[in-house]
Amino acid sequence: MDIIRSLATLLDSPSIPWKTLIISFSVAQHALETYLSHRQYLVLKQTRIPRQLKNEIDQKTFDKSQAYGRSKYWFGLTSGSWNQAKSLAVIGYNIYPWLWTITGSWVNSGGVWSLLRTWGMGGEITHSLVFMFTYSFAETLLGLPFSYYHHFVLEEKFGFNKQTPSLWLLDLLKGQALGLALGIPIGAAFLSIIQRTGEKFFLYLWLFTLVVQVGLMTLYPLLIVPIFNKLTPLPPGDLKDRVEALSSKLEFPLAELKVIDGSKRSAHSNAYFTGLPYPFKKTIVLYDTLIAKSTVPEVEAILAHELGHWKMGHTSQLLGISAGHLFFVFGLFSVFINNGSLYEAFGFLKERPIIVGFILFNEVLSPMDSLVKLGMNVWTRRMEFQADAFSYDLGYSKELAASLIKLQIQNLSSMDADWLYSTYNYSHPILTERLKAIGWTSEHKVVTSTSTSTPTADGGKASEKANGHAEL
Repeated sequence: MDIIRSLATLLDSPSIPWKTLIISFSVAQHALETYLSHRQYLVLKQTRIPRQLKNEIDQKTFDKSQAYGRSKYWFGLTSGSWNQAKSLAVIGYNIYPWLWTITGSWVNSGGVWSLLRTWGMGGEITHSLVFMFTYSFAETLLGLPFSYYHHFVLEEKFGFNKQTPSLWLLDLLKGQALGLALGIPIGAAFLSIIQRTGEKFFLYLWLFTLVVQVGLMTLYPLLIVPIFNKLTPLPPGDLKDRVEALSSKLEFPLAELKVIDGSKRSAHSNAYFTGLPYPFKKTIVLYDTLIAKSTVPEVEAILAHELGHWKMGHTSQLLGISAGHLFFVFGLFSVFINNGSLYEAFGFLKERPIIVGFILFNEVLSPMDSLVKLGMNVWTRRMEFQADAFSYDLGYSKELAASLIKLQIQNLSSMDADWLYSTYNYSHPILTERLKAIGWTSEHKVVTSTSTSTPTADGGKASEKANGHAEL
């Protein structure tokens, strides 16, 4: 604790230009990411098919994939620039203290806010919750045009969007309601722990966050997924028999096999398993689009890759890394929580709201988060190679290669990537790297057209989430 106190004293100095530093960090990060995206855009302008894919992908498919990538680039450039301008405006014009004052007047006026007080959330906690949800709602409103364009213009143009405007709007409303239902108790507990546990609050906050993570992992398949999608048991047949046999062979604690109706929103397909770490039972969920557009051996090869993540403990490793990172973040936050110079730099001359301090602390931490992201990408790419090798060793080499190529084509994912861009942004190896690693030799065409679309959001690449939700 002496180290924390010493650091807190050292960093609480009016001579430190906090606002200038944060703005500089933000602009520098945006400039770096824009530069890297431009490098990738140059790759997306190429017309020559990568050598390793020349027998699997025809020129028309490759050109369409490149066009889709360029469209996403321009969309990302526009939305990213808007978000950057918005962030600078919020910081530069002291929107935080202005919004804190406005929401404070609402809370003090009574009315509906008095209900929160009856639940024991008076004072700063109620004010903070109203502040956060007002800010979040404003962010959602400002992002609606970009969300609409992404689904109904960009994705529609390339045949991926399947949802209607009414479904899109209903999902937004459900998301807001879910955010309130989960955010109010979790946010109130977060602030209450800090208020009541003194200098060692970060230890209790860390433990609380771990409990919340485990709780959400448990509730996600049971309560959250059914709000947005319909889950049905995988019907009897060859696919079910082979998946159950593979699970039994690997001693995977399979509880259920489910099919999710992802096709009502998108042509993208996916597969994941969810559940607590060993030895708890797990559920494998397959998107209906994946089943419709892939052969049984291809789905089996994909699941062999996913079960490889489980067998090698990747889910538990990522949970451990996430827990360690959270401990570091909360510990460092204890250094900044009472930093008067940081609050004053952003217009909080009399009050020091905890929630605002946490927001400003995250702004300070942003450059370090970029380094953490880079390190995690290196780590997860290694895991993907290992899971591919696991599927390969089980005898699925041809099926795995075929499924990766097919999903890449159906998704119109970028067939190649700038090395610096992919190092910074990709949590998975690019397709050509994965094929080379499993010894795939291009001898004949696996897929020759894009007449149907069953892409995955990440090009059919498997990912392990730190919350225990493993995706294709």
